[in-house]
Amino acid sequence: MNIIVVGCGSVGSRLAKLFSDNGHNVVVIDKDQHAFANLGRDFNGSEIIGIGYDEQVLAEANIEECDVVAAVTNFDNANLMVAEVASKLFGVKHAIARLHNSERETAYAQLGIDYVCGTSLVAEEIFAKVISGHGSHIDTFGEFEILKFSLNLTSIRKKTVRVGELERDHDIRIIAFERRDGSASSIPTKDSILYQGDSVLACVRNDLVDSFKKFMY
Repeated sequence: MNIIVVGCGSVGSRLAKLFSDNGHNVVVIDKDQHAFANLGRDFNGSEIIGIGYDEQVLAEANIEECDVVAAVTNFDNANLMVAEVASKLFGVKHAIARLHNSERETAYAQLGIDYVCGTSLVAEEIFAKVISGHGSHIDTFGEFEILKFSLNLTSIRKKTVRVGELERDHDIRIIAFERRDGSASSIPTKDSILYQGDSVLACVRNDLVDSFKKFMY
């Protein structure tokens, strides 16, 4: 894959090296040329000095051929702008942003922005998301994946669905959910009602993820 990493601090440099060491083509963007020292001498990718949401800088990084953009600077607003420009202006299939302020998680989910929120193992979490092939990935347990996503019911032309119905028809397990507006969260029963846009935590068998993607924003 062709990967662009914006931000070359401890997370960005770690992420860039993870991708490079696994045979992917990596371009790292940072406005501070001294930050590239974090990559070490063995890094095989490219380095560009500039602002990660600048269109000319992204064009120089060959974003037209890019599969993934990861925005991992220390600033949420900058990461959001990078993800928005990459996905909406250049049509990058998978743009993912690091999120420092957990209070913005609901807003990011509503905007359809894939993100990782936390202070440790962020690079590893982003790497796992990208390698899994979809942005909702949280973790893998044997033949199962743990996914977090905003519920999309447009494919079944409904605004609500019962947890039991979703589990029965798609052989999954809903672990927890939160209302779209953040007003409530719950561990569901079979009769719990899910609404369009609710944030859902689910366990899905690996071989069923592709068929279930239609329900994930």
